[in-house]
Amino acid sequence: MIDFPIHDLLDEEACLKWLEQHLHPQGITCPRCGAGKRRLAQQHGAWPAWRCKACDGYYTLLSGTVFAKTKQPPSKVVLLLRGIAKGEPTARLARELKIGRARIHQLRQHVQRNLLDVLPNDAIT
Repeated sequence: MIDFPIHDLLDEEACLKWLEQHLHPQGITCPRCGAGKRRLAQQHGAWPAWRCKACDGYYTLLSGTVFAKTKQPPSKVVLLLRGIAKGEPTARLARELKIGRARIHQLRQHVQRNLLDVLPNDAIT
């Protein structure tokens, strides 16, 4: 089970670090070529974007995830993941985070499907 330390995640920088640690436990690499060396391409709102030094690919912390094109700040992404993990109802999450219910439902389905895909086969019985 993943713990969501709310008191430590009250600012966007802490949320970015938490998301990086949990979404990329081996470190962020280029989704195109897998190289680890990058340079900052731009700081778009709260989400930094990088260019790969090997292939010049453009990517962010969320590239390749269900949140890839989100405009939500890191804190909302963390709170959404926390709500899904706690089993909070979609309607409540939508109200609390001020994100459309249909979008929350869609994200919840993607997250849950991805979790099922990474479970060991013997865990599904």
